Amino acid sequence: MLKPEAVDVAKFGPALAGAAAELGAEQWDRVRSRLRAEIGEESYLSWFARLELDKVEGDCVRLSVPTRFLKSWIQGHYSERLTDLWREESGRPQKVDVAVRSAVMRSQPLKAAREPRVVVAEPAVEPRTSLGPTRDAADVAVGSPLDPRLTFDTYVLGKSNTLAHAAARQVAEAAAGAGPVFNPLYLHAAVGLGKTHLLQAVAWAGAARGRRVVYLTAERFMYGFVAALKSHAAIAFKDALRSIDTLLIDDLQFLTGKNIQQEFCHTLNSLMDSGRQVMVAADRGPAELDALDDRVRSRLAGGLVVELAPLEEELRHQILKARSAALSEQHRGFAVPPAVLELVARNVGQSGRDLDGALNKLLAFNKLTGEPVTLEMAENAIRDLVRPSDPKRVRVDEILRVVAKHYNVSRADILSQRRTANVVKPRQIAMYLAKTLTLRSLPEIGRRFGGRDHTTVLHAVRKIDGLIATDRALAEEIEVLKRLVNE
Repeated sequence: MLKPEAVDVAKFGPALAGAAAELGAEQWDRVRSRLRAEIGEESYLSWFARLELDKVEGDCVRLSVPTRFLKSWIQGHYSERLTDLWREESGRPQKVDVAVRSAVMRSQPLKAAREPRVVVAEPAVEPRTSLGPTRDAADVAVGSPLDPRLTFDTYVLGKSNTLAHAAARQVAEAAAGAGPVFNPLYLHAAVGLGKTHLLQAVAWAGAARGRRVVYLTAERFMYGFVAALKSHAAIAFKDALRSIDTLLIDDLQFLTGKNIQQEFCHTLNSLMDSGRQVMVAADRGPAELDALDDRVRSRLAGGLVVELAPLEEELRHQILKARSAALSEQHRGFAVPPAVLELVARNVGQSGRDLDGALNKLLAFNKLTGEPVTLEMAENAIRDLVRPSDPKRVRVDEILRVVAKHYNVSRADILSQRRTANVVKPRQIAMYLAKTLTLRSLPEIGRRFGGRDHTTVLHAVRKIDGLIATDRALAEEIEVLKRLVNE
C-alpha cells in the first residue's frame, strides 16, 4: 500500500513541476528586465539577447548561450551580477551556471512569460575577441584582455580626436566580409590620449557585428610568437592570426627582435593582401619608429595615419564631467562642482590619465577626510598634479623641416651623402638639435639622417657645441631654430 506522501507526490508532482517552471520563467523575466535597464538596450541586445533559461534544479540555475565566445564573455563580466539579480528575485541564494547549448544535447528552455524572445542571426564563423590569457601558446587569436568600459559609448569627442574616432568607427561598423577602406589604420599619440580606448572600442563593436576580431598588445604578440616557437606550434600561430577579419595591435613601439618583426611583417602583408583589416596604435608615427624594420614602417605608412592631438581644454572639461558623473554613481555623496571641474580642466595635464588621477585624488580626500569637494579643497588636493604647461614633444621630422626651410635646402639634401658646405652645416645643426631637443639616442638619430653611424652624429654634436661657445651669431641662430621647432 502506498504511503499518503507518495500518493500526493505522484498525483501532484507534474503540476508542482509546471508551477516551478512557470515561477522560474517569471523570475528570469524580471532578471532580464533589470539587466536591460542597467546596461542599456544596445549592450543587452549585443550580449544577452541569446541567453536563455534552460532549467532550475534545486539551488542551481542553468542558463545557455549558442557560442563559447558568449559563454566566456558573460562569465568573465556578468557572472556575479546575474547571481545577485537571481538571488534578489528568488529570495534565496542560488548558483547561476552558463553553458553552451547544442542542437543535440539540450533541454527545452523555459519560455519567457511576458517578453518575446529576440532572435539574432548567428554568424557563420564565431567571432573571436580577447577574454583572458590563452591556455595554448599557439592560440594567440584569443588576444589580450579587454576592458568593458572602453567602448564607443564612453568615448568623448573633441577637435583633437574627431578624425581618429570617425576612422575607427568605419572599421568597427564594417559588415562581415566587407573589404577595408583604410588599411592599415594607424593611430599615434602621446600616452593617455585615447588610442587604446579606440582600439578596444573597435574590438567590442566589431565582434558584436559578427567579425572575427583580435586585439593584441605588442608584448602579447611577441610572447605568443616566442611561445609558439618553443612548443613547435609556429604554423598554428600563423594560421590563427591569418584567418581573422580584423587585427588590432596596441603599443607597436615595443615590438622588438628581428625574427618577431619579420613575422609581424608577414602577418601584416598576408592579412592586407587578402582584404582583412589591420589597425595599429603607437606613441609616434611610423617614420619615427626607428627600431622597426624599414619594410614594416613603409607598409604602415601606406595606409591612413592619424595623430590624436593633446586634449583641448573644452574636451578635458567634457571628459571630467562624464567621469565624475560615473564616480558619483559608484560613491554616494561624492559630487564635483562645476567650478572645480573647470579648475582641473584648466590646470591638470593634457591626457585622460592625468584627469583620472586628479578625480581619484579628490575622491580620496572626500572619502578619507569627510570634507566636501570645494574649490579650496581641490586646490589643496591637486596641488602636486598642477603643471604650468606641458612641453611640446619634438620630432626629428619637425627639426628637419625647420632647418631645411631656414637654410634654403631640401630635406633630401640634408639626408643625402652630399658634403658641400651649404649642406654639411645645416645637417650638423639638425643633428645637434635632434640630440638636444629629443630623447633619441645617437644610433637612432643616425638612422633618421640617412642611415649614418652614431660616431658621425657625435662628431656633429661636438662640433656645433664648440662653435656655439665661440660664435655668438651661430649661438643666436641656434636659439632661433629651437624656438621655431617648439612653436
